[in-house]
Amino acid sequence: MTADGLTSREQFVASWHRQQALWHLLYAAVWVAALAVTLLDEPGSRGVVPEIACLLGMALAYVALGVRALTKIRLGNALAYHVLSWGLLFVIGLLNPETEAWVLFFALFPHLWAMLPGRLAAAATVVVVAVWALVRWSQTDFASHNLAPTLVSALISMTLSLAMGLFINHLVGQAEERATTIDELRATQARLATLERDRGVREERERLSREIHDTLAQGFTSVLALSRAAGAALGRSDIETARERLALIEQTAADNLTEARLIVAELTPGHLQSRTLVEALGRLVAAVSTEAGLRASLESMGEPEPLGAAKEIVIFRTAQEALSNVRRHASARHCAVVMSYVDPDQVVLTVTDDGVGFEPQARPAGFGLDGVRSRVGEVNGVVEVMAAPGSGTQIRLQVPR
Repeated sequence: MTADGLTSREQFVASWHRQQALWHLLYAAVWVAALAVTLLDEPGSRGVVPEIACLLGMALAYVALGVRALTKIRLGNALAYHVLSWGLLFVIGLLNPETEAWVLFFALFPHLWAMLPGRLAAAATVVVVAVWALVRWSQTDFASHNLAPTLVSALISMTLSLAMGLFINHLVGQAEERATTIDELRATQARLATLERDRGVREERERLSREIHDTLAQGFTSVLALSRAAGAALGRSDIETARERLALIEQTAADNLTEARLIVAELTPGHLQSRTLVEALGRLVAAVSTEAGLRASLESMGEPEPLGAAKEIVIFRTAQEALSNVRRHASARHCAVVMSYVDPDQVVLTVTDDGVGFEPQARPAGFGLDGVRSRVGEVNGVVEVMAAPGSGTQIRLQVPR
């Protein structure tokens, strides 16, 4: 719909209704001109009264039928109006061979095309021109030497009338088709916008699911593991270790709260705030080593450079997911994280552990690796998972610069 709440088709119809006042004005001007020339010219054999009566009949036909026929609501109104109007005009021609009332052609021919369907208007044009030619020829007592000039005049009139009428009808038809097409395009755009909005909602839900899994769920897992460790330390009366675990629980909860606020604000991960990617990975590796008792190391190769927030988030989240899996599932003693900037076309992250491994073809439970693959696809990266039962696991991520 347009700004005024109407479709293009409805606007076209409304525009036609607004123009009807001009049609009425045109008819009134032409009818007054016909009346004037009838009064000023030499009357026919029966006097001027019958001619004026015919003109008045035409005016009444227009008021009673023609005005409604312009709305194209009922075809019957248009047909009745034209039969009466053309019939009365032909009567005037028969009453007065010298009449100038034919100026009404300038109103009646446009009315044919405005009130009737295109093919019917064309057929009516041919009929009225032929009848008018027959009337003119009859006024010469059907003299053979007047037949050719009458036919030529009729053909010229018919050709011009048909050409002009068909051209105008074609333009109006194109305008109607264009209005319909515009409405269809707008309806399609509205449907596409709805689909796009729905897709955006789905993607946002998936993103939030990944964010929750990558941050809050992992944080809660750490809190649970640390609380159990603190309980075990208290059971052994190891107060110092219990205090350390409680401090880690507090720190992890604080980090999770920060991450939750950042997710809501759609900011970058908290570890990347005011830090380079390598620094953020170093903090992550140190946290894993402290929390899980796992010997985790980080190596940076080449000259680090900014990659943009989107790519750095994907790399960091992949490392986070990989280390979380190592901590929870691998039963590993050592884990190595390598961030390589050596290749001029791409950066490479590898996370390798010496744990129990798994069968890559087996579909893993949860959102972890599926979330990684989805994230990596968003930045045109490639992720490979290489693992075998009993031989550890390596996750290799390649992201174009």
